[in-house]
Amino acid sequence: MLARWLLVVVLGLAASAGGGWYWAQQELRRGADNDATVKVAIPPGASLRSALRLVGQAGALRHPRLLEWHARLEHAGVPPKVGRYLVDAHATPLQVLDQLLQGRVILEQLTVVEGWTFAQMRQALDAHPDLAHDWRGLSAPALMANLGQKGMPAEGHFFPDSYRFAAGTSDSEIYRMAFERMQRELAAAWQDRDRALPLSSPTDLLIFASIVERETGREDERAKVAAVFANRLRIGMRLQSDPTIIYGLGARYDGNIRKRDIGADSPYNTYTRAGLTPTPIALPGLAALQAAAHPAPIRALYFVASANGDGTHVFSETLAQHNAAVRQLVARTRRKAS
Repeated sequence: MLARWLLVVVLGLAASAGGGWYWAQQELRRGADNDATVKVAIPPGASLRSALRLVGQAGALRHPRLLEWHARLEHAGVPPKVGRYLVDAHATPLQVLDQLLQGRVILEQLTVVEGWTFAQMRQALDAHPDLAHDWRGLSAPALMANLGQKGMPAEGHFFPDSYRFAAGTSDSEIYRMAFERMQRELAAAWQDRDRALPLSSPTDLLIFASIVERETGREDERAKVAAVFANRLRIGMRLQSDPTIIYGLGARYDGNIRKRDIGADSPYNTYTRAGLTPTPIALPGLAALQAAAHPAPIRALYFVASANGDGTHVFSETLAQHNAAVRQLVARTRRKAS
C-alpha cells in the first residue's frame, strides 16, 4: 500500500514538473503584449536582473524572473550590454534576451566637423548627453598621455567624422577612435604623397593640411591653395595665412584681423615667420589631407577672393597679377557699399 502511494506521489510530481517545464518553454516563446516598439535604457553597471526588470516595467516582458533563470542556465551570467534599446512589438522573451546580450542598441551620433579646432571638438564631446564623460576636465597633455602619446600636441590629431556609439559609451572611446583614424589617414596620405612636396615628415603634412583646411572650404580650390603654399615653401616665401594669425590669437580673436595683429610676432604668425606653424591649427578632413599631399600643378604664389562674389579665388603667379585682382575686388566692394 505504501509503495503504491509513493508511486502516485512520484508520478504526480513528475507530471507537475513536466507541466511546469512545458509552460516555461511556451512562455519563453510567446510574444509580449506591447503593440508598439518600446524604448528601454540599460545604464552602466546594470545586472541582468535589473535590466530585465526595466524591460518588464516598460511593458515588453511578462515574466522577467523566468527569463533571468533561463539566462543563468543557458548563458552563465553573461551581462547585458549598456545602451538604449528599441524592443519590437510582441517580441518574445528569448528575442529580448538575445538583443540585450548581443548589444543591439540604438546608436547615438556625434559629428566632429572638418576645420574645427581640438577645443571645439572637446566642447562637443563634453556637451553630448549620451556619453560618459570620463575624460572631461583633463588637460590636453594629460588626454594625449592617456592615449599613449605623451608630448604630442592634441591639435590636428583627431579625424573629423561622424561617430556612432551606444549611449553610455565613454568619451575616451571617441577620442581613441578619432585619433587612430587620423593616424591611418595621415599615414596613407604621406605614403601616397607627391614626392616633390617641400615637407619632411607626416607631421609637416598634417600641419600643412590644417592650414589648407582653414583657408578654403571649396572642394575645387583646395589643391590650388595647397599649390600656392607649397610653392611659397619651396622658395622660402612666408605663407602669410590669415587663419594662422587667428589661431595664434585664440580667445582674443573677435572676428577681425587688425594691422597690429599682422605685425605682432608669434609662433603662429606666418606673416612674421617663415615656414609652417609649430602645430596644426585645426582638424583637417580627408579632402584637405589629399589636397595637401597632391597640390595642383600650378605655379601660383598668390590668391585672393574674386570680384564676382561667388566665393571663388583668383590665383596669380606674379605680384603684379595679384595686385590687379586685389584692385578689382576693392572696386567691387566699394560699388556695393555705395
